Amino acid sequence: MANVILKNLTKKFKEVTAVNNVNIEIKDKEFAVLVGPSGCGKTTTLRAIAGLEEATSGEIYIGDRLVNDVQPKDRDIAMVFQNYALYPHMDVYNNMAFGLKLRKYPKKEIDQRVQEAAEILGIENLLKRKPKQLSGGQRQRVAVGRAIVRKPKVFLFDEPLSNLDAKLRVAMRAEISKLHRRLEATIIYVTHDQVEAMTMADRMFIMNEGLLQQAGAPLEVYKKPNNKFVAGFIGSPAMNFIDSKIVKENGEYFIDAESFKVKASQAFYSKIADYAGKEVIFGVRPEDIHDKQFFSNATHSNTIKTMVDVIEPLGAEIFIYLTCGKVSMIGKMDTRTQVEVEQEMEVVLDMEKTHIFDPKTLLTIV
Repeated sequence: MANVILKNLTKKFKEVTAVNNVNIEIKDKEFAVLVGPSGCGKTTTLRAIAGLEEATSGEIYIGDRLVNDVQPKDRDIAMVFQNYALYPHMDVYNNMAFGLKLRKYPKKEIDQRVQEAAEILGIENLLKRKPKQLSGGQRQRVAVGRAIVRKPKVFLFDEPLSNLDAKLRVAMRAEISKLHRRLEATIIYVTHDQVEAMTMADRMFIMNEGLLQQAGAPLEVYKKPNNKFVAGFIGSPAMNFIDSKIVKENGEYFIDAESFKVKASQAFYSKIADYAGKEVIFGVRPEDIHDKQFFSNATHSNTIKTMVDVIEPLGAEIFIYLTCGKVSMIGKMDTRTQVEVEQEMEVVLDMEKTHIFDPKTLLTIV
């Protein structure tokens, strides 16, 4: 296997800059996920690594080798596409073996590699079937198997689960994660689904508008987002953002959102001191909004009175849409909470886990 390094990678399509000066280093045997909304440049980045798109500028290294001018077939990578890209007239065995046959591998080695890959993926009984006789999940396994038989330095996955139903996506996430551990492979995986990114990645690379916004381990990014975009993109439901002002009273700092005022965590004081009297964006995740009845650290300074707008019961948890004056937010609570629509509800904000952003730069203050 090998590491992958992108140095100042830029890709332009005429006047449109799809990837803008991106620097990424993916370690050997790492499961790296490029994640972001549609049009953020993640697939273009992946295609540039594969050699399917020519970089406008910058350098791409696979291992210690500069591959900008190397043909895709000679980069020692294998790619799994979103639409499976199987040959409809070939059975599973020949779909998996086709790339090896083109490279003139001995028949015995081809058979051994196909059988090994089929065993790893649990598709030994499908080798004689045509793609049209397979379910979506089975076709995806065949596409992955075709990549495995190559024994490449790097596996590239381009949104491979987006065509599957929700239940099968969860199962295939686990399968690909287990496959990574078994093969000890370097994997670069592209998705727009932040849940996939959070659950599968060793490290996430969050992109938006062609720019790399943040890189890091999933929980690190979740707890310490660099900016408002990352904070809003990672986490489900998305973080609540509330236009507010930092107010200093008697040596203490408060978040004043007009409709409510809560005391900032003392751990934040040194970082927000310069913002006293200034506008900020206050961020609180739905899971950090609690029913006052079931939160032990409730005080007058972190409790607010709200009105219940909508209730979405999801079995193990409840999403409750709340309003407080002009402020709307969503809370993610457990099933002990019993409320009705249009009922008043006191909620507590876990202020230690909240975030504050600069409204001009959108960078994280704390």
